[in-house]
Amino acid sequence: MTRQSVPEQLTVDNLQKAYRHRHFTPQHVIEAIIYRAEHTQEKNIWILPPSLTQIQPYLDQLEQMNPEDCPLWGIPFAIKDNIEVASWPVTAACPEFAYVPDRHATVVERLIAAGAIPVGKCNLDQFATGLVGTRSPYGDTHNALRSELISGGSSSGSAVAVASGQAAFALGTDTAGSGRVPAALNHLIGYKPAVGAWPSTGVIPACRSIDCVTVFTHQLVDAQRVDDVVRGLEQEDPYSIHRPLKRGQLPKVFLLPDHPLEFYGPYATAYEEAWNRKKQAIAASGVAVKEVDITLLQEAAALLYEGPLVAERWSDLDEFVETHEAAIFPVTKTVLSSGKKETFTASALFKAQHRLAAIRRHAAMVLEDAVLVLPTCGGTWTREQVMANPIETNSKMGLYTNHCNLLDLSAIAVPAGWAEEGVPFGVTLFTRPDEEANLIPASELLIQQEDVITVAVCGLHMRGMPLEPQMTGLGAVFREETSTAPVYEMYKLPTIPAKPGLVRVSNGGSSILVELWDMPRASFGSFTASIPAPLGIGKVQLIDGRTVSGFVCEAYAGEGAENISPSGGWRRWSEVAVES
Repeated sequence: MTRQSVPEQLTVDNLQKAYRHRHFTPQHVIEAIIYRAEHTQEKNIWILPPSLTQIQPYLDQLEQMNPEDCPLWGIPFAIKDNIEVASWPVTAACPEFAYVPDRHATVVERLIAAGAIPVGKCNLDQFATGLVGTRSPYGDTHNALRSELISGGSSSGSAVAVASGQAAFALGTDTAGSGRVPAALNHLIGYKPAVGAWPSTGVIPACRSIDCVTVFTHQLVDAQRVDDVVRGLEQEDPYSIHRPLKRGQLPKVFLLPDHPLEFYGPYATAYEEAWNRKKQAIAASGVAVKEVDITLLQEAAALLYEGPLVAERWSDLDEFVETHEAAIFPVTKTVLSSGKKETFTASALFKAQHRLAAIRRHAAMVLEDAVLVLPTCGGTWTREQVMANPIETNSKMGLYTNHCNLLDLSAIAVPAGWAEEGVPFGVTLFTRPDEEANLIPASELLIQQEDVITVAVCGLHMRGMPLEPQMTGLGAVFREETSTAPVYEMYKLPTIPAKPGLVRVSNGGSSILVELWDMPRASFGSFTASIPAPLGIGKVQLIDGRTVSGFVCEAYAGEGAENISPSGGWRRWSEVAVES
């Protein structure tokens, strides 16, 4: 067995199963990661890339560990380069700032003790100041799915390492969304625990009092496994808090904003459509849904960068910035130095804190037994667009994330379909720290909705038709109206009630109106089994070239039946029939 046997997507489950069956070893996994890193250098994922020299001591250590006692034995993980790993340089994406720590950050130490293997240090927006992934002297990190797009920041390299098969999970940090935005843009899970739940000892601070260490994974269960290992009080960390998780349960209500949201960038329309589909899916899932006003959350978000609270960022780095100005990205310097505005007085700071306390109390009351669902991002940008307009584009990326840590909320970003091909859409679920465990079952529900099959319906199952309840009862959600390629004929079958039959023909044919519905994969089997002959589910070619599952009819059924193709579809034929 060799590195070629290692799967492209790395998860705890597929690695541990392969280890048990001796398909490959941790050594092979590391060799595969090194190979992949060497062949994706243009993506600027790493500051300290994986190398056998630096990883070998951790591979050797595995030989002294019992896999049965180590929940993450042999699992490779990446580390954002503002988190310390003993004997590895840490830079925070500023070479002049670099130093070599003599001990691990607490979260890294706990993961290594559980058998996980650190593989390298990941690129980031300098000093974790940014949500775009373009603010690094080590190069702008490319999106894992479409290279021309931003990767998200500041934990850019961490997310892309996981999405590119170079780690099973990766540590990031989150002050204003840095552990969630890159997850959304690279189709990953981004788990941000409550402030203080994971120790931040050994983490270069951005805003020390609200910084969180986070994790990127492909699967919810892997985020839980990391949480099981790293959660817990650290006496040396003054901001560490004992925040054990209760048993998770589905929240009583899912909260959605009560007014239209802002979307931005070149994919704004596609993002808005994806958000509307997700809202429909939540409503169709049977959970209780309530609309709420989120303007106070947006007011809190503005306090982080537009008010005196930004002075905390300056307080940790002021001396270095003022003595190493040439080492700081101009846009990073602009953000950091905004914390020293003369108007940000002690009085202004206390006023902001008092207002924040009021909003925090309000949020806690609204979120009791509930989760709030928002888009993780309202859009995305190309890397060129961000470089041409670095401040405004970055600010937009935090529109639905900045409030979280200020209000002491727990959050998890999860995939929620696609805005366009290669452009993922994601949502974030927020809740109170004492109900953080509820994020997992709530996320499972939303992720299950994404495991869907698109079904084309052309008759009684369409909206407003008698069998529409069969669709909604199975959890299906209307997606769009479109037409088939002009290679079909539609017949009125002699049944009671009358129903259409869509038959593909070898010559001629018409374009027939259909509706596309997203149906949970778990419901698809029972749905197809319920369809009587001569109808069935086959592949339907659409006018735009796509092929989806959909209703088709055996050709023999059209013999002697009325050809209604000239009407353009069942709905149009029905409307004419009623009028006549």
